[in-house]
Amino acid sequence: MPSDAPARPLFARCLARSAAISERKGAGVYRRRLLAGLSGRVVEVGAGTGVHFQYYPPSVAEVLAVEPEPNLRASAQAAAGDASVAVRVMPGMAEALPAPDASVDAGVSAGLLCSVPDPAAALAELARVIRSGGELRFYEHVISRRRRAATLQRALDATGVWARAMGGCRTSRDTETAIADAGFRIESIEHFTFRPTLLDLPVAPKILGRARRK
Repeated sequence: MPSDAPARPLFARCLARSAAISERKGAGVYRRRLLAGLSGRVVEVGAGTGVHFQYYPPSVAEVLAVEPEPNLRASAQAAAGDASVAVRVMPGMAEALPAPDASVDAGVSAGLLCSVPDPAAALAELARVIRSGGELRFYEHVISRRRRAATLQRALDATGVWARAMGGCRTSRDTETAIADAGFRIESIEHFTFRPTLLDLPVAPKILGRARRK
């Protein structure tokens, strides 16, 4: 399996702009909660522009930041230079992480599981590299718990238009169930809505939490 993805400069620019807007609209509150209390060695899968790096606590010894898209990876590399913890940015795919078995204390998945072709495979890889008893932290958008909104999300996904424009993103994935099915025990989870722009309406339902590798 390739360790890199084809360059998608337009998508990379859109994602960078979205991350910047989300920060201005208060996403930092959620990012800080996502990473609070982490320690040791952490793998962040789908690091994007590196927007999370500034929120890692000093108890983290190293972040292995995996990002397949070359333009986003370059932005992450620049952000790593300003981080207060050690960050190593690497190419790699969620389904084949560049890390040995049980080699990290925690994994971080933020805005990842909506867009990977096979969420179960990505979660299996996270379970492989996280040590027994280690943590998975997640901050993802999910299918709405409101029936009408969920129906609209499924209809949008069926067109394929959103996925093509948004790097493979699917708006209607049941990520909470996928995490539990992958061998993680969910210890805490928040369900909330966060919509920094009108374009974010289909992905406004969010979950944020932590799970333990069984």
